[in-house]
Amino acid sequence: MKIAVILLAFCLLQFTVRAQVTSFVIDEAQLDQSLKETLEAIYQSDQSVRMEIGQAKVAGKSDAYLDSLQQVVAETDQTNLHVIKEIIKKHGWVSPSQVGIQGAQGLFLVIQHADLETQETYLPMILEAEKQGDILSSNVAILLDRIAMRQGKKQKYGSQGFRDKESGQAYIYPIEDLDNLEAHRKSMGLPPMKDYVSGWDIEKYKAELPKIEEMVRLQSVK
Repeated sequence: MKIAVILLAFCLLQFTVRAQVTSFVIDEAQLDQSLKETLEAIYQSDQSVRMEIGQAKVAGKSDAYLDSLQQVVAETDQTNLHVIKEIIKKHGWVSPSQVGIQGAQGLFLVIQHADLETQETYLPMILEAEKQGDILSSNVAILLDRIAMRQGKKQKYGSQGFRDKESGQAYIYPIEDLDNLEAHRKSMGLPPMKDYVSGWDIEKYKAELPKIEEMVRLQSVK
């Protein structure tokens, strides 16, 4: 029997107390093995082709080859989303205590990679799951940033980036309330930006922000 411990860290931020979910109690004897295997397979299919794209880019594969892999990603995401919707309809939002860490992460990643409408549909359920200690706060932060980005709003936690279509240079998507960024990240169990982005310099980012915002506008980054 393998058991992991759940830690709930209570953080006071702007007079609001929230429970920060950073780990879980998992008793493997109590897991839904069939559902766990299904979600773990979804996790593997979600990640394997994305890893292949990363390796292909490093290897300098052709644009046509990369495009073919992106098509596989799109098809895989649609297939996985169909399965996930049925799982949620039957079981609700399942937690690591039900399907293990990788299984639960498979569920989250499918929603994270879904279209905006799907993300907005399941967001209330996901926020409630966090209140119940059933999803990592860091995952919630990443999803909230992704939704904000797709809505054309600034992100709060600094988890989303993009590449300039002309130069290929990577940038962090515009962030709101920069002076409280590290506090916001800490409240959700995210590491400091210096550990997340190599060479992070908040003053440099502030200076570049108008240029980044203009780039986002001109290139319709979402």
